[in-house]
Amino acid sequence: MKKFVAWLAFLLVITVAGVMLVLQGRGVSAREHPSWIEARAALFMRGWMTPATFKGLKNPLSATEENFLAAREHFADHCASCHANDGGGNTEMGRNLYPKAPDMRLPRTQRLTDGELFYIIENGVMLTGMPGWSTGTPEGENSSWQLVHFVRRLPSLTPADLEEMERLNPRSRAEFEEERQIQEFLEGGDPPPAVPPIDPHAGHQPQKPKP
Repeated sequence: MKKFVAWLAFLLVITVAGVMLVLQGRGVSAREHPSWIEARAALFMRGWMTPATFKGLKNPLSATEENFLAAREHFADHCASCHANDGGGNTEMGRNLYPKAPDMRLPRTQRLTDGELFYIIENGVMLTGMPGWSTGTPEGENSSWQLVHFVRRLPSLTPADLEEMERLNPRSRAEFEEERQIQEFLEGGDPPPAVPPIDPHAGHQPQKPKP
């Protein structure tokens, strides 16, 4: 037993040392992709640290259309900003996280048990951009289980599903104002002014020295 523990400690030290060597010189930038070592270590730790009591849980909710529609609305309003409506993670937020938001349509997510998905939704994943959404209420748990069903449906979402989700996505103040101006124009008002392109570096311009 002591020999096994010693080998385990040795492997842990080697792994940590390897990760540190890979990270050396990179700084704290979130623009990079995690190395293979980081990705494998993170996935192993996530699986190892997920309580066994959750791994074997089965979804207590039936995969009804009602549960699917409720989860589709919830996902579009709360989750799509990072994960995209189709679960692919190809959004401005999702691409710039570290690690990047995963493509949940792929086997890496779809192979997780119902209980593992539920645990991640409720508790999040430390050292990633995934927050825990638990409200500590039966209603909140019910919503999480609905989302588990929705995650299972991500690979087979239809164009109609995605169109409806786009309608449900949160709107920015600028988008609301643009829609209001268009509506006023359709009702006989002045044409809406042209919207200038958004500068991705707005608010990050160097300050000019004062005279």
